[in-house]
Amino acid sequence: MTTFTVWKFDDPDGADHAARILTNAEADGLVKVEDHAIVRWPAGASHPSTTHGHEGVWQGAGWGAIFGLLIGTLFFVPLVGGLAGAALGALGKATEDAGIGKEELARIRAEVTAGTSALFAVTDQGDLDRLGERFRGMRSKLIATNLTDAERGVLFETFGGE
Repeated sequence: MTTFTVWKFDDPDGADHAARILTNAEADGLVKVEDHAIVRWPAGASHPSTTHGHEGVWQGAGWGAIFGLLIGTLFFVPLVGGLAGAALGALGKATEDAGIGKEELARIRAEVTAGTSALFAVTDQGDLDRLGERFRGMRSKLIATNLTDAERGVLFETFGGE
């Protein structure tokens, strides 16, 4: 089953370290990484910086579009007052059939703030419990949305890709 996860770290460099752990876990056969993105938000910065992993050329393009929309809306569109609810509501409506609801989006946006970082990952054939063990001691928090094959198809249909 394909899983969309967001790991939040209590420092701006934690997600970079976690991405290396994720790569090593894939090499050990613990998980198959379809794609990932990193959000780094240094303390005092007005907005975060992002990096996209581009694991698979074809699939990466689809997940890259999804990550771009999610991360762009969550962190780069001014979300103040009523606009915040409207933006998250619109994004949530577009992703709800894929199992990523407005509540998950609001939680991600509320928890990933200045001084933190996040690893957005799309994995398959993974053992999240064993993967979580590798992140032990990193001051991380897992926010996960499991996607069925049908939900994955909805995401690709909505945002492009395979």
